[in-house]
Amino acid sequence: MNPILRLDAIRHSYGGHFTLDIPSLAIWPGEVFAVVGPSGAGKSTLLRLLNFLEKPQQGRVYLHEKAYTASNLPIELRRRMAAVFQQPLLLNASVWRNVSYGLRVRGSRNGRDAIQQALDEVRLTHLAKHPAHRLSGGEAQRVSLARALVLNPEVLFLDEPTANLDPGNVRIIEDIIRQANQVRGATVVLVTHNIWQARRLAHRVALLFDGEIIETAAVDDFFQHPQDPRTQAFLTGDLIY
Repeated sequence: MNPILRLDAIRHSYGGHFTLDIPSLAIWPGEVFAVVGPSGAGKSTLLRLLNFLEKPQQGRVYLHEKAYTASNLPIELRRRMAAVFQQPLLLNASVWRNVSYGLRVRGSRNGRDAIQQALDEVRLTHLAKHPAHRLSGGEAQRVSLARALVLNPEVLFLDEPTANLDPGNVRIIEDIIRQANQVRGATVVLVTHNIWQARRLAHRVALLFDGEIIETAAVDDFFQHPQDPRTQAFLTGDLIY
């Protein structure tokens, strides 16, 4: 089996300071791959490179073992990926119109069943006609997830999807992520500062520190038998940065 996404010899910088230095990284079809690390480690930048939103200054990003960049990724492949970020950006319209947005952009006129399914999955069917700007933060984030799920993406990128949310919405969103992976079959790339969320959701976990991947391992090995002392220190809260 080939990786669905792969990084090779990546070096990427802002203002002359190298933000990422990643010799190699592979993400496998059907897995939930979590990236953890302190603020400023480069997690969101890594996600943007994997999602072809930025072009690395050095190295290559592969999708299904073919190298692409942000400028030459074919639209049919771009449409097989979806992303949800920490701050939901919603239209000034109803929940239903927000969820249907991606389908309408793609010219779909028969998406009612898909929209209804996505709303059911995020538990917001009862708010379908509700103005999006009146939603709570957790509800708005669930609309963002529904807007991604309605496209049935092959890869779902999530950047801190539960940051600053109450425990109830965190639990719901984690259930949605599991269902996207287990029922829809989406490969999920999750950036989170919450190591316990990574433990609950991921198949594999990577620790990103100061732009470098310190350790990547299956979730049980990562948390129970870390190989790098910096990983152990990060998990116990003793890593100084």
